[in-house]
Amino acid sequence: MAENLDKYQQAIAASAVTDSDENVSAAIAKILEEHEAENNTPEVLKFLFNSIDLTTLKATDSQSSVAQFTENVNSFAERYPELTNVAAICVYPNFASVVRAVLEVSDVKIACVSGAFPSSQSFEEVKIAETSLAVANGANEIDIVLNLGYFLDGDYEAVADEIAEQKDACREAQLKVILETGALKTAANIKAASIISLYSGADFLKTSTGKEYPGASLEATYIMAQCIKEYYEKTGNMVGFKAAGGVSTPEDAVKYYTIIKEVLGEKWLDNRYFRIGASRLANSLLSAIVGEEVKQF
Repeated sequence: MAENLDKYQQAIAASAVTDSDENVSAAIAKILEEHEAENNTPEVLKFLFNSIDLTTLKATDSQSSVAQFTENVNSFAERYPELTNVAAICVYPNFASVVRAVLEVSDVKIACVSGAFPSSQSFEEVKIAETSLAVANGANEIDIVLNLGYFLDGDYEAVADEIAEQKDACREAQLKVILETGALKTAANIKAASIISLYSGADFLKTSTGKEYPGASLEATYIMAQCIKEYYEKTGNMVGFKAAGGVSTPEDAVKYYTIIKEVLGEKWLDNRYFRIGASRLANSLLSAIVGEEVKQF
């Protein structure tokens, strides 16, 4: 009975978004067959470059390496003044202050992974403190991982509470919630995780960490976009989408662009609402745009 379900289960039950893996695959195939080719243009490639969260998340990251990483973004603006820069630089939270000190490009945001990334396994107080410190040190955007343990145990209220607490700790910064769709696996799980995150205050839904589990997929993207669309129709709130993990070629990026364009529409084709988390993709896209191999980043 609906009255015995918590509000998150009710929201999931009330959703018209498909949870059929077969239907999702068929819908994606149709969209790509009809629209992918028309989106493979120089203008789209430039937009995709401007939608990149340029990411370094290595155990070997250091103050000097992150400073140089940031300088590469600065020098891009000087070398390619006719092109728009990446959307953000994404680093571990202890490097937010380094990026803030070195970054000279005003329209590039500072994003930090937080909340015991990539596992989300720690005390909630530690996660909140990490997010608060990242924002205090200059982060404009925070990427956290949904608590998969709570989710897979069916404790949706605990999942939502953690997200809401992290959102509060963000203050004015935007919150991206990583679903880790490669661990969720099914359309039903991805749909449920999307809805919980949306109703808990996420500013973006993000596919993956790119670490332990399979990264972004078109199937997950389609479901997440449908959930974002339904949420917008019910609430009027626009929530962004970010693909991350394994998106490394212009051809891959165009596919994600095509799904978002066809499901969510032109309003989402803005880097305030569409992002790709990447390291290798930036050079690949830039090379395709300028017509020669470039290793700027």
